[in-house]
Amino acid sequence: MRIYTKTGDTGTSSLFSGKKVSKSHPRLNAYGTFDELNAHIGVFLSNLQATDLPRAQSDLVLQQVVPMQSWLFTMGSHLACDSEKTREKLQAVDAQWITNLEEWIDELEKDLPPLKSFILPGGGLAGSQLHVCRTVCRRAERYVVELINQSDDIQPEILKCVNRMSDYFFVLSRWINKMTGHEETLWES
Repeated sequence: MRIYTKTGDTGTSSLFSGKKVSKSHPRLNAYGTFDELNAHIGVFLSNLQATDLPRAQSDLVLQQVVPMQSWLFTMGSHLACDSEKTREKLQAVDAQWITNLEEWIDELEKDLPPLKSFILPGGGLAGSQLHVCRTVCRRAERYVVELINQSDDIQPEILKCVNRMSDYFFVLSRWINKMTGHEETLWES
């Protein structure tokens, strides 16, 4: 199998149903941004290895974040699918993912001081990369909303999950920065 098919040379791509659409189609914007987010998560995971986070804490983060990469692929496959018949064959988007994210956020926040100001992105490399993940995740969320406004076949769990995922990245960034001794920079208005 060749990596290049030349089918996209005219600015189109195929959805799972085989329907050709513009590469600027809302579905491609949405699932393409999920793919971009997944790549940024990969960079974060590489940076995590270079932190001085204790092994138990690093393992905890890996147990949470690594499955999220598969979740993004699953949700992206649903976004790439404009056929109910084909969508039924895909792995389901699990509402438990949203619950997991909420529980993880609550657990991480126990170690953090309450927010009294906006926080500027920064800290250590891993914490900073999580802010990139957060902002790309918010863009993915906006594309999902755009798609929902145009189509009634988008599962509401996808929007809820990506919304919660962004919150998770923000809290995880704060937590990793605290655990690795990197100060938060507060926004001074």
